[in-house]
Amino acid sequence: MIELPILVLAFALLVAGVVGSVVPQLPGAPFSIAGVLVYWWGTGFSQPGILLLVVLVLVGLLTLAIDWLGGAVAAKVGGASTTTAVIAGIAGVVLFFVAGGPVGMILGMALTVFLVEYYRQNDAKASAKAALVTTLGILSSAVMQAVLTGAMLVTMVLVAL
Repeated sequence: MIELPILVLAFALLVAGVVGSVVPQLPGAPFSIAGVLVYWWGTGFSQPGILLLVVLVLVGLLTLAIDWLGGAVAAKVGGASTTTAVIAGIAGVVLFFVAGGPVGMILGMALTVFLVEYYRQNDAKASAKAALVTTLGILSSAVMQAVLTGAMLVTMVLVAL
């Protein structure tokens, strides 16, 4: 039987994981993994079973990879250079704090991709495509992270029941 404070901590971490998957600058996947591991520890390493534990940790690691690589992969797919993706990532972090949170970050990254690619290629159409695909990729990455961390939360609710 898991003690109530540990149960609350585990589920607080799991919920923070879902929230963090859609709020930039919060580590959603690590929160979710920590929630699973705290719950497992709190049950004396008996629940979830080892196979489910491994699956949940792997899902958390996949979510982390999507978080770290989603924007850069989307930028590359859209035709942006690696340099552009890195500059846009840095601009996004700065603009998150300076320009109003997630909306400022996303718009700033899109504008950064457009401007850097336009400077590189002098092609407005290709630059706009790269900016659009990057923006859609960032949004898609957040949705996928929310789905995966949400699935981890629901799975752990079922384990607890």
